[in-house]
Amino acid sequence: MNEDLGLKILSEIMAWDDEQARREFAWLRLMSRLKYDGYRDFQAGMRFIESLATWLQQFEKIERPTAYSFVRDVLVYVGPNEMNRLVEQLYPAAVREQIVGMVARERSIPRYRVLADDQARAAVERLRKQTLFMGLSDGAHIDGIRHSTVGLLSNEQFVLATQLDQQKWQDLVKDLRDRVEDETARFRLVYLIDDFVGTGTSFHRWNEDKSKWSGKLQRFKESLESAVKLIGEHVCAPGWVLCIHHYIATDAGAKAMEDRVNGALEHLQTNGWAKEIRFTYGSKLPAELPIYTTQRFADFIALTNKYYDPAIETKHTAIGGVPHIGLGYGGCALPVVLDHNTPNNSVALLWAETEGGERDGEKAPAMRPLFRRRQRHS
Repeated sequence: MNEDLGLKILSEIMAWDDEQARREFAWLRLMSRLKYDGYRDFQAGMRFIESLATWLQQFEKIERPTAYSFVRDVLVYVGPNEMNRLVEQLYPAAVREQIVGMVARERSIPRYRVLADDQARAAVERLRKQTLFMGLSDGAHIDGIRHSTVGLLSNEQFVLATQLDQQKWQDLVKDLRDRVEDETARFRLVYLIDDFVGTGTSFHRWNEDKSKWSGKLQRFKESLESAVKLIGEHVCAPGWVLCIHHYIATDAGAKAMEDRVNGALEHLQTNGWAKEIRFTYGSKLPAELPIYTTQRFADFIALTNKYYDPAIETKHTAIGGVPHIGLGYGGCALPVVLDHNTPNNSVALLWAETEGGERDGEKAPAMRPLFRRRQRHS
């Protein structure tokens, strides 16, 4: 659709007068071009203004200013430029600091002396080569880390997943030993990387139905244990350190994830497991970001209840502990959109798409998404 036509339709939908239309058009044009048109999951031929016009029409006329104000004033959109910056900062802000800190503690010297000490500097170089980076999802942006660390890290230090076969584990160990020229070398530092943590349940949780721990951390642990059986030796050195890095995290989600992991340390501490687990974040969202923290959004929260189709609930969303996910998975109530996908922790009105219909004897409305979500589970 032509942008001018889209704006004209939007103006009619919102019943703006000429002055307000001029003001809003300027903002919409700017934000569309700078950010929102880059969203990857818009339907073919559609961009933000068309999507916004379609989205607003599901509400009654009196409700549309509330919905528009939510998008205008509250939405947090993380575009490729912001995400690339977070990816590029992983090594200097987190990895290098971790390596220097480990060497300083091991040699009992202040951090500021590490790079001035020849032996400590050599230890930093070796530890950097003994670091392994593993992606927990496509959002790990492993390719971006590789590009931003050319000359510092080798391609053989990166893998796209944590569950590897025998050949891959053998190749990782062989490449490590070639790098450090030591036939007994093993990894001393492992990074597990992901893009976003909302509740932390997908990373580590207690599965009551099966009475066991599950999630990405547990699968990584099982992969390490499998590697021992497959290649006949541990791939990580005694006393190795595990670092969990998320580019973006909610304040509550980060705390809950860390608490769950710390509460499971006894279970995790098996032969060959990490001596220490550390958590780092590229950016932590403000604690007051969830929209339920203030009465300001009471009217919009009412819309999340009114325009809700239970069809978006699945066995996977039930894991979050909140059956009604109008405020998103786990009731996180986030106004967050990532350019490659919208987290289901965000309010459902932003991403949910249904046809509506009868649900338990009641008619549910069709839900129209502003930023269509690509579902990982069905």
